Amino acid sequence: MTRTKEYDYLVIGGGSGGIASANRAGMHGAKVGLIEEHNLGGTCVNLGCVPKKVMWYVAEMMESIDHYAEGYGLEFGNKPKLNFKKMVENRDKYIKFLHGAYKKGLDGNKVDLIRGRAVFVDESTVEVDGKTYTAEHIMIATGGKPKRLPIPGGEYGMVSDDIFDLKKLPKSIAVIGGGYIGVEMSGIFHAMGVDTHLFVRKPQPLYNFDSIICEGFSELAEVEGRKIQTNKTVTEVKKLGEDKYELVFEDGSTHETEMVLWATGRTPNTEGLNLEAAGVNLYPGGYIEVDQYQNTTGNNVYAVGDVTGRVELTPVAIAAGRQLSERLFNDKKNAKVDYDNIPTVIFTHPPIGTVGMTEEQVYDLYPEEYIKIYKTSFTSMHSSITGHRQKAYMKLVCVGKNEKVVGLHGIGKGMDEILQGFAVAIQMGATKKDFDRTIAIHPTAAEEFVTMK
Repeated sequence: MTRTKEYDYLVIGGGSGGIASANRAGMHGAKVGLIEEHNLGGTCVNLGCVPKKVMWYVAEMMESIDHYAEGYGLEFGNKPKLNFKKMVENRDKYIKFLHGAYKKGLDGNKVDLIRGRAVFVDESTVEVDGKTYTAEHIMIATGGKPKRLPIPGGEYGMVSDDIFDLKKLPKSIAVIGGGYIGVEMSGIFHAMGVDTHLFVRKPQPLYNFDSIICEGFSELAEVEGRKIQTNKTVTEVKKLGEDKYELVFEDGSTHETEMVLWATGRTPNTEGLNLEAAGVNLYPGGYIEVDQYQNTTGNNVYAVGDVTGRVELTPVAIAAGRQLSERLFNDKKNAKVDYDNIPTVIFTHPPIGTVGMTEEQVYDLYPEEYIKIYKTSFTSMHSSITGHRQKAYMKLVCVGKNEKVVGLHGIGKGMDEILQGFAVAIQMGATKKDFDRTIAIHPTAAEEFVTMK
């Protein structure tokens, strides 16, 4: 080993949470080293939010033209055709630009970028490719990765990471999993013209979300001709030939497809870090144990983001990373993330937005007489003069004498952009009366949240 280099702060993982924390510490004058073995930006930039959102925009445009152009009197002649290869090239070019932007930000805050894989030697020392680095504080932000089912043939097909290596679209795809990744990716492939089948082990996709989301999504999917099968547990995948697979289900049925996509959950990247040497405890499943201040069980060792299993969203990792650096390097002793009322969007077609408690959760926590539920469904104006009329579904969950709004849920055109402002109101403790006395913006879908009776 070469001579040890010393830092105030070492960050393991150059994803969103790690970069945010490293930059904030650097801004406060700390000597910071950021360790990353792959591209900067982590899952979100390289294999998740960003490339997926590009594909979602493309799919949304294609669907809008297909569903609504004729009703609005738009004439294109031949049906628009997707040049998938060109889209991929432009998407990858944008991601490469982001890599440079992240590096520029690190340089501006005098953060050293250390390339390689970190392994703990002890609670204040890590080794990277034969070199050792020490720091008073070390933070782990190594994220997660997709997992496959441990069944015969589970090694066949793709996981979500592999989607962004595709250079051409398949003719057919079977997506396994009814969580947000499954419904998002199946929606994108369907809109792009791929014969798409979604197989869900539970009675409904998005089973843990509010009932209006589950029911609304299922009704919209049926109207729009999406092929979703519920209560389907896959027990085996057989490779029948080049680009041909057969899924075998617990009920004895089978399904043939050109491509298989596993959307069956994620697992934390904790293997090979030698966390035992740093005294860091893992929960079952490999997630790192942390307290409300992101402290692990190791002395001056911390963790943020997906590796902790707490609300696996990019903005949450960013907020946790920044708050940690404020606490460690800016004397804000009580800085921490509030994990309540975190807004979440699922980029389905149309998108889903949700913040706060579900109706099911409040009935578990409060007496029935304390609870008031407001909900509506309607045809949004964007499809009102077209042959393809798309409904929207919205709900407010209120509790107490003042009807404090503790949950807001919706699925419909524009929910991804509508949600942020309402999330601020709920975070501030808004009541139904506050919503009611807010003047509606007409004609919009958002006005439904302030006009519900």
